[in-house]
Amino acid sequence: MTTLSELLPNGTAVDKVYTGAIWSEGPCWIPERKCLRWSDIPNNRILEYFPATRETSVYKTDVEFTNGRTLDLDGSVLQCSHGYRRLERDRDGEVTSVVDSYNGVRLNSPNDVVVSRDGTVWFTDPPYGIIVEIEGHPGVKEYKDCFVFAIDGITKELRPAVTDVEEPNGLAFSPDESILYVADTSVLFKTTGNHHVRAYDMQDGRPKNGRTIITIKEGVVDGLRVDKDGNIWCSSEIGIQIFTATGEPIGIIPTPEKVGNLAFGGDDGKDLFIAANTSLYHIRTSTTDAAKHY
Repeated sequence: MTTLSELLPNGTAVDKVYTGAIWSEGPCWIPERKCLRWSDIPNNRILEYFPATRETSVYKTDVEFTNGRTLDLDGSVLQCSHGYRRLERDRDGEVTSVVDSYNGVRLNSPNDVVVSRDGTVWFTDPPYGIIVEIEGHPGVKEYKDCFVFAIDGITKELRPAVTDVEEPNGLAFSPDESILYVADTSVLFKTTGNHHVRAYDMQDGRPKNGRTIITIKEGVVDGLRVDKDGNIWCSSEIGIQIFTATGEPIGIIPTPEKVGNLAFGGDDGKDLFIAANTSLYHIRTSTTDAAKHY
């Protein structure tokens, strides 16, 4: 089993590279700009951090409470909008809608998104943008549930892909895309709820055989990433918790603040950026993301 010392070079430490947000989320490395882009959801803005100069700038304001984002196969940025209740595309600063409804009614508030190698787009749709005042606009669950959706890479058909998670949040694929991992954060607004990650076997492009493989005690697993060897890196109340592909604990990277999400990036993909509450943190690793989009 991989050890924490193998994943983190000797002497590496978490470095705070920016502070001044209210709730940091949705980090994504943008290769063309050589920056880490992320959301400050309550401040309704998107920020960018440039490692070469250690400077942070505002990319856009009045963005309708964007959350998670990823690169599509063509290099454009797919991002989740709480305010518009849609998945949208940012291509060189021009933002257009990808999908905002299912069966004739509005989505809840798309939260996180990934793209598989065949071009299928997968996104989670929990209710946080319609029930948390500072993260969107008041609303109701119009299709009465919270699904993981898939948009077919060829036909562009939208379909529910995972329907047995109470409030799906972060998601990621194993390196060979044979397993889809989905975080369930239903505990956020309940006295009891889920602190776990579910795993699904991919069969003919559809997630099957759902089972819970990770449960944490310290807060919830919000965002997550999978590295090139299949290890699962999860956000939590106390930092980044790392597990094997089967859910065995590897170790913890402590952070001073609650973590919302994380992303690998940098020129060689080995820089880990941690979006944690008011701040953005960085730590150097010896691995890369399973998804080779940078």
